[in-house]
Amino acid sequence: MSNNPKVVHVDDDPDIREIARIALELVGGLEVVQFVSGQDAIEGAREAAPDILLLDVMMPGMNGEQTLAALRAYPEFAETPAIFMTAKAQNSDVDKLIEAGAVAVIVKPFDPMTLAGELLGIWTRLKAGQAAQSTA
Repeated sequence: MSNNPKVVHVDDDPDIREIARIALELVGGLEVVQFVSGQDAIEGAREAAPDILLLDVMMPGMNGEQTLAALRAYPEFAETPAIFMTAKAQNSDVDKLIEAGAVAVIVKPFDPMTLAGELLGIWTRLKAGQAAQSTA
C-alpha cells in the first residue's frame, strides 16, 4: 500500500462527484477514480484497484450497501475499507452502515476542505490496526 490511498468514489450526483474530486485530488493530493452508479463501480473497480471505497448510500438502482456487497464478492475487495457518505446521520443509520461493512461514515454535506484529511485519518488508523467507527 502506498502512503496515500487510491480512492474509488461512487455517487450518482454530478455536483457531489465534482466537489469530492476537487476535495480529494486538489486539496488532499489523492488519486480518485469516480463512478456514477453501483453497477458502473462493479464493472470498473477491479481495473481501478482502489485502497479505499467511498460510497454514497442513496443511489438509484443499486444503493451503497448493495454496491459494497457486490464488490465484496470479489476476493480483492473482501478487505478493502469502505466508507459510506450519507445525509442520514442518525445513530441507528450509522450503526446499520457499520454493520454492513463500513469502517466509517461521513455525513453529508461534507466539508470539502477537510474531506481528504478525514479519509487520510481513517486510512492512518486502519494502517495502525485501529478500526474507525464514524466521523462527522
